[in-house]
Amino acid sequence: MTSKKILIVDDDRNICEILEFNLKNEGFEVEVAYSAEEALKKLSAEFAVILLDVMMGGMSGYKMVERLRADGNQIPVIFLTAKDTENDMLTGFSAGGDDYISKPFSIKEVIARVKAIIKRINNSQPPKNNKLVYDYLSIDLEVKELTVNGEKISLTKTEFQILVLLAENPERMFPREKIIDLVWDDTACVLERTVDVHIARLRKKMGEYGSMIVNRPGYGYRFSIKN
Repeated sequence: MTSKKILIVDDDRNICEILEFNLKNEGFEVEVAYSAEEALKKLSAEFAVILLDVMMGGMSGYKMVERLRADGNQIPVIFLTAKDTENDMLTGFSAGGDDYISKPFSIKEVIARVKAIIKRINNSQPPKNNKLVYDYLSIDLEVKELTVNGEKISLTKTEFQILVLLAENPERMFPREKIIDLVWDDTACVLERTVDVHIARLRKKMGEYGSMIVNRPGYGYRFSIKN
């Protein structure tokens, strides 16, 4: 069972207080940090989700997530921000975020998104055959790890789930809407363009094997094992 400990990171103390009060009422353990720098000091493997403001004094939320992902830390991150254009959302996902909620937000929506991410983690069950191997590309479904040419590649949770979905169903075409339904589960407001951003990042990390994820314009994506 995944931890129910949440880290709130926001320099607005009123927002932190409101989030902390309501999340505790839902049975979550909560810790608060008022800057990215403070959050990095408090961060541990106990946390299930980070609720993270984007614009803060000092290090931004985007920079904090980029640092976490560069260090191989894949804890799910939900951005909370007043920057709500499509480009802002895509920047958040490109940095390694898992979800994005615009301010002002509904407390019910925040709680629903947190629960959806935790549910997704809890429902991740390793299959009987715990590895998918294609040439020198290996996907370990039990430890949730991608290896390319013997080198371990750091993927975000969402990137890994997209890769597994496609690789477990080689040559099957998945429309973007279907990928959203299966990977993001009941998380609302995920754009089809978001799928493209995640897959572009995934392909880059896969190196020479990135071409195995094939896009057919107007149809979607498939994992091709054909030469």
